[in-house]
Amino acid sequence: MFIGHNAVAFAAKRVAPRASLGVLMAAAMLVDLIWPILLMLGVEHVRIVPGITRFTPLDFYDYPWTHSLVMGIGWAVLFAGGYWAISHYGRGAIVAGFCVLSHWVLDFIVHRPDLPLVPGGGPKVGLGIWNSPGATVTIEWAMFILAILIYRDATKPRDRTGSIAFWALVILLGLLYLASATGTPPPNVRVLEWMALSGWIVPFWAAWFDRHREATV
Repeated sequence: MFIGHNAVAFAAKRVAPRASLGVLMAAAMLVDLIWPILLMLGVEHVRIVPGITRFTPLDFYDYPWTHSLVMGIGWAVLFAGGYWAISHYGRGAIVAGFCVLSHWVLDFIVHRPDLPLVPGGGPKVGLGIWNSPGATVTIEWAMFILAILIYRDATKPRDRTGSIAFWALVILLGLLYLASATGTPPPNVRVLEWMALSGWIVPFWAAWFDRHREATV
């Protein structure tokens, strides 16, 4: 799942209008933001194996600290608690926590059985929708488009930045998704790490234009 995670954040703004979209985006993307850092540190590992699924060539054979169910729950509680301590916005904290946990749920739908339930061993699960590229693309685009419409209708721009920067990110995410779905695999894991690390731009970009929009709900 790629833009499906972004979709969760966009849609969540309607439920928690006082929360920054940047916070919601960071929550929905959290484990994928931490993942490249742990790759670079050698704590988690990935392989590039063309054909391992029909949609992505990545073999996620070792990522228990970011992508296990138990750790997903832990990250959700930690993120929600930290956000509540800073903002004292209870609804926003709950929604942010669910955004974090939604990452594992969406990954469970698309990944092959490589998602651990607990760190340190045990069964791995996944429904494997990535082996059906048509279903994968349909699900993600439907989620993304619907979520963009929800966010657009739940907020309105205060100025040109609130409009232009919003649609610019939407277009960029769409293009990056098209590239990931149709392009060639990364040449090596090091390049993949830096590509994944660039995802940190998205929450900051979202927070920027969200400050130039106001909630209408």
